[in-house]
Parts: sequence; C-alpha cells; structure tokens
Amino acid sequence: MRTISALLRLARVSNLPTIWSNVLAASVLAGGMPASDLAVVLVAMSALYTGGMFLNDAFDREIDARERPERPLPAGQIAPITAWAVGGGLLAAGLVGLAVFGFASALAGLCLVGLILIYDAWHKGNAFSPVIMGGCRALVYVGVALAARGTLPPVVLGGALALLLYVVGLTELAKRGFRNVGLLIAGIALLDAAIAIAAGSLPVAAVCVVCFAFTLALQRIVPGT
Repeated sequence: MRTISALLRLARVSNLPTIWSNVLAASVLAGGMPASDLAVVLVAMSALYTGGMFLNDAFDREIDARERPERPLPAGQIAPITAWAVGGGLLAAGLVGLAVFGFASALAGLCLVGLILIYDAWHKGNAFSPVIMGGCRALVYVGVALAARGTLPPVVLGGALALLLYVVGLTELAKRGFRNVGLLIAGIALLDAAIAIAAGSLPVAAVCVVCFAFTLALQRIVPGT
C-alpha cells in the first residue's frame, strides 16, 4: 500500500481530471468524435501526463534530495529506475494511442512528448519553463483535434491559446511561491467549462465543472504539486 501511495504521488493523479476536461473541451471545439475514439484519446493523454510527472521527479531527484526529501524518490519509497521505466513506458503508450489516428495526431503526440521531456529536464531555473508547461497543455487541445478530424480549426487554436496563457500564469505564480497552486490547477477544468459553453455544449461544460470539483477532492488525498 505504501508503494502504491508513493506511485500515486509521483503521478500526481489528483490533477488527472483536468486532463480529462482538456480532452472533452477540445473534442467539442473539433466538432466531436465517436465515444470509442474519445476513450482512446482520454487514455492516451492521461498516460502522457502521468508519464511526464514520473519523469519530472526522476530528473529532479537530486534537487528534491536537498529541498523536498519527503518526495518518494529521495525518501527511498520508489527506486529511481522504476520512475524512469514507468515514466518512459507511459510516454510511449500515450504516443502509440495518438498514433492510431494517423500521422498528424502522431506528430502532435511526438511534439508533446518532446515538450514534456524538455520541461522535465530543464524547468529548474529556466525563465521559459511556464511557457513550456503552457505549451504542453495547449498541445493536448491540438492532439485531440488532429485525432478527431486531422485538421486544426481556428477555434481549436483559440482554445489552445487561452489554455496556454492560463497555465503560463499559474506556473509563474507557483514559481513565485503562491500558496494555493492546487486551486489554480483545478481551475483549468473551469476554463475548459467556459470554452465548452462558448462552443455551445452545456453537457460537456457540466462535466468539466465536475472535473474541477473532483480534482479538488483528490488533492486532499494525493497532493497535486
């Protein structure tokens, strides 16, 4: 049980509902997609997110040993090789999940994996790390749209830009020591809800609001930062 708890902390699973709301809002902007395809994209994006989180701690393990020794890797709860293996495997699985929809979505997935790795390896002391993190979230919208229809409607790019700016803002606040970062992360789902409303889908907007509440509830069990 302690190992499972440590793995969940590494994956920061409490923030996963915001990935789901990203996928749902982006699918609405793209004009919708079959439920079976949507399920595949949800799993793929979830794998990419959790894989990135595992590798984030793997890259940061020496810094965390000094600054956050309670994290699972420096605390010895999870072996570094496990974090590398699980993180890399999840990124690969997510990329394969997007690749089944064709070259365009595979390319978006590859770009997303690249940005994730750049952020994980280079976010400490990097003034551009908020933009890189925002770009990761924006590419979720792009990947979903390309999986859904193979093209990028302007409305999808507009939603991706709004998401990028929001994440840049919250990441910058986190770097400056803002205390309630978890609330801002959960707020991503509310932005998705607003985008879904603007696109004319109240049901999806309602699900996004549920994702917001679910994220806050999960953050009480597994820290989101």
